[in-house]
Amino acid sequence: MNRPKILIVDDEAPARQRLATLIADIQQECPCDLIGDASNAQAALDHIALAQPDIVLLDVQMPGMTGMELAQHLSRNKQAQMPAIIFVTAYDDYALKAFEVHAMDYLLKPVRASRLAEAINRTSRLQAGAQQTAVTASINQMPAPRQCFSILERNRVLLIPVADVLFLKAEQKYVTLHTKTRSYLLEESLTSIEDEMVNVLVRVHRNALVARNAIMGVERALHVVDADSEHEKVTESWQVIVRDADERLPISRRQWPVIKALVR
Repeated sequence: MNRPKILIVDDEAPARQRLATLIADIQQECPCDLIGDASNAQAALDHIALAQPDIVLLDVQMPGMTGMELAQHLSRNKQAQMPAIIFVTAYDDYALKAFEVHAMDYLLKPVRASRLAEAINRTSRLQAGAQQTAVTASINQMPAPRQCFSILERNRVLLIPVADVLFLKAEQKYVTLHTKTRSYLLEESLTSIEDEMVNVLVRVHRNALVARNAIMGVERALHVVDADSEHEKVTESWQVIVRDADERLPISRRQWPVIKALVR
């Protein structure tokens, strides 16, 4: 790899400036291009989608989303090549976990110029298809529950906090994720989401999951059957009332005992 493109991700401005200065200082023994920096996960994803860096110097501890979880989101975005990760942190507590997910290197702050050059050069040599496949596979096996959904929209990856989700609904080939303010198209299956977030979301129907803490109650709904015939019938069913949502979601007979127990 010739002159790898580097992105710095750290929530502390002095730490970002320190790494930028080091990158400038090591150009002779480690030719590389600093393409930018980011102070949070969303900004990092935007940079990665636009500039496609080869290496990300990633802080482990960041507010809102940790470096470990950001790596998970990168692995889920199958429309972009995942960059190599070099973790940079002031704590050595995460070293074992970092190498469990096959991070290319783990640097402790304050980082020495020679150590940074060594890590970037080594990563450049090792960054190959088989190596990146191992990274993605390992990160996907991480047991920690995610805190955000990744939404691909207009060539950007948006992070939607799980806490903001009111309900998810399967519609044709997509799943629609609904929050208080708007809805998003999500390229995941309801079944996989339910398996991962069974403690957060509950199935109310074969095509809908609802956030447990967003269920306000249930109400009866009347349906007219064979309205055009002489033997018009009216049937009764139940719908779930979701906080901050106008739409009422039908409850299947199979799921009614589960929802009924939740609203008692």
